[in-house]
Amino acid sequence: MGESLLVGVSLGLGAGLTPGPITALVVALTLERGLRAGAQAACAPLVTDGPILLLALWALRFFPQEAYSALAVAGGGYLVLLGLRAVRGEAPREAGEVREVRLGSLRRAVVANFLNPSPYLFWSTVGGPLVREAWARSPGAAVAFLVSFFALLVGSKAALAWAVAAGSRRLTEASHRRLGQLAGWLLVLTGLLLAARAVGGGL
Repeated sequence: MGESLLVGVSLGLGAGLTPGPITALVVALTLERGLRAGAQAACAPLVTDGPILLLALWALRFFPQEAYSALAVAGGGYLVLLGLRAVRGEAPREAGEVREVRLGSLRRAVVANFLNPSPYLFWSTVGGPLVREAWARSPGAAVAFLVSFFALLVGSKAALAWAVAAGSRRLTEASHRRLGQLAGWLLVLTGLLLAARAVGGGL
């Protein structure tokens, strides 16, 4: 359970602070509408990721056991790629960006996250296999991973909204770049560890 908790914290913090459509939307809505709007947008993964995870777990049932190590290595590589992009400061616009201001803040972020391919890739190659593996050890380990992951994912984005609301835009942008780079290195390290663990037969 301790390992699942640590992995959940690392992945949640890394995913929460790296650049992406939802992170950008949290900042934009905070500047546009205030802290409450940014905090609501930060909660979007609580709405979207449950169905995506269930879909990934259903699909993983049809994978042969021998494929899980390869899938875990691919997932680790995906995390490394995301981390390196964050370290370089790359934040490409993705299909999930929603600019319609008439939508409520949470609804706007939910639509953006459902249209963004990143959650589907994450839960199919990283999160889903980790949940499946943790559940095989004990249901408590799977719960520990999910609770720690979502707590850090949503909490870090909400903290970012608070920082944007409390400070100047210029300071926030500089601080956010540094946080994004640190989170990127965290994702790189986590991805390498997960891939090495899979190669060593741990998944």
